[in-house]
Order: sequence, then C-alpha cells, then structure tokens
Amino acid sequence: MLVKPEDSVKFDQYEHLRFERRGRVLTIVMNAPEAKNAVNRKMHRELSEVFNDADDDPDSDVIVLTGAGDSFSGGGDINWMKSMLDDPWEMETANTEGRRAIFTILDMQKPLIAKVRGPAIGLGASLALFCDIVFASDTAKFGDPHVKVGLVAGDGGAAIWPHLLGHQRAKEYLMTGDIVTAAEAERIGLINHCVPDAELDARVDAFADRLAGGALKAIRWTKKAINAGLKPTAHSVLELSFAYELMSGRTRDHAEAVSAFEGKRKPRFEGR
Repeated sequence: MLVKPEDSVKFDQYEHLRFERRGRVLTIVMNAPEAKNAVNRKMHRELSEVFNDADDDPDSDVIVLTGAGDSFSGGGDINWMKSMLDDPWEMETANTEGRRAIFTILDMQKPLIAKVRGPAIGLGASLALFCDIVFASDTAKFGDPHVKVGLVAGDGGAAIWPHLLGHQRAKEYLMTGDIVTAAEAERIGLINHCVPDAELDARVDAFADRLAGGALKAIRWTKKAINAGLKPTAHSVLELSFAYELMSGRTRDHAEAVSAFEGKRKPRFEGR
C-alpha cells in the first residue's frame, strides 16, 4: 500500500507502544517497563496493528522493535490470562490478534530488527524471533514456557523455534519451557548476535543505518523471497497451535497454573 506523506500514519493514537525516530529508522517500543513490558489486552491489540502501520509509514525504511527499560517483554500479563479463564471468548479474540501480529511481521516489506534486553519470554520471544535480525544484550534471555502454565505454545513458538533450531532441539525447549541465555541463543543459532549491554544500542544503530543506506528495493525483495518459504509453514502451524492453545486454556492444569502463580507456589498438575 502506497501512503502519501500527508497521509502519514498517526502513531500518537497508540497507548501502550512508544515510537522513536532517528533518520529513516523507526523504533517501536513496548512501553510498560514497570511490568517488564508484559502484554496486556490493549497492548496485544496494538501489536496486531502496528506492523502494518510501520510498513505503511512513509518516513522510515528500517524498523526496530524493542522494550522500554531493562526488559524486552516478559510475555502475557497474568491478570489478562486470569480474565480468560472467566471468558473463553477472550482467548479466541487474543488468538485472532496473535495470528495477525505474526503474519503482519512476515508480510512486512521493511527490514525489522529486534533489540533485546532482559527477558524475551513467551509472546515476547515469538515477537523477537520472527524479526529479520535479532541483536541481544548479554543480559537477555529467551524462552517459551507456555507448558509451564498449562498452555500450548500457540503464539508462534511452535513455528519459529523449529525453523531456527530444527525440530529435535526445538521440541526440547518448547516441551520443557526451559530458558536460554543470550550467549547460548547465539551459539545454537536462535539469534544473530549477543553483545555486551553497553554496546547494544550502538550495534543496532549501525546495522539499521547500514540497511537504510543500502539498495532498499533489493533488500526488501530479498526478505520477501526468504519469507516466502517460511510463511506457508507459519500459517499451517499457527492455525493448529492457536487452536490447541485455545483448548488448553480451558483445562484444569491451566487454571491450576494461574492459581499457583497468584499464590506464589509450585503448580500441581494432574494432566487434565
């Protein structure tokens, strides 16, 4: 979609995302640092829309996704998860928005760089790993612990972890919910670069500027060609994994996990 300069996207309409510009680089900031940028209902809706808007933005050529403060995103907000126990349709809405967020990332023409500090967990990990390039501070950690709260890894993990790691290794992480340090994530090929925290901003700026100064059409079309192989897999896997996540959200084990989290105790799963 072509957007005239006078029709520039109104980013000031977003409440839970902040935007920064540096030349032709636009940074999207998940902005709830007091909650480790946990994704609540409203932020989730905005994440399902923002990548389309960023792609349509006439004033940028490269997009950076990051989190405010010392976290990328700690995943789903626990209060929002609790509300889904009382209203199953809320999870169905969340799944629809989740699919839209991932698919719009894959459909973006502009290069999308993840800048990760601190935890990138659950949906936070999926958002980072679906980006084109991932730079992480040595303070960062990645994980998809859906199973630890009695849920299927439905918001993208079942698609992107096997794509990056291979099925065998991905199953180990997704079936246990184990967390990976940034250094280990770089070693196994989950992310591109693990750098000292003090160097992260400069490294991302330099790489973003390199892309912004490159042959933009060639870069965008190369991205589209590469993603053409990933998109069919993502579509088929996400449709199934989101459906299973919806089902698992209605199990006793998930309700027990939420209760245990609130009570600050270890959950007692029954396999039901």
